[in-house]
Amino acid sequence: MSITVSKEEVKGFEKLKAISQIAPIKERIRFFESKYGCTLGEFKNKIKQEKEDFEKWDEYIEWKAYIKSLRDIEAVPQLPYNQ
Repeated sequence: MSITVSKEEVKGFEKLKAISQIAPIKERIRFFESKYGCTLGEFKNKIKQEKEDFEKWDEYIEWKAYIKSLRDIEAVPQLPYNQ
């Protein structure tokens, strides 16, 4: 038995894989934006001015990591077989 996979099928798979990674990351970013009513940059400025709150700093680090992950995934160059 032989399985044949076309370039289009591989492209489709890679696109679905990226979408499946992006969706939960964006959801967590929206969660933090909703919870604190601001962007990550605004949140950082707020917590710098407040009394130290380890929970908020932990969430800042987590939020920042989600944004970096999203940027990394979205920055993946075109795959060579797209040409």
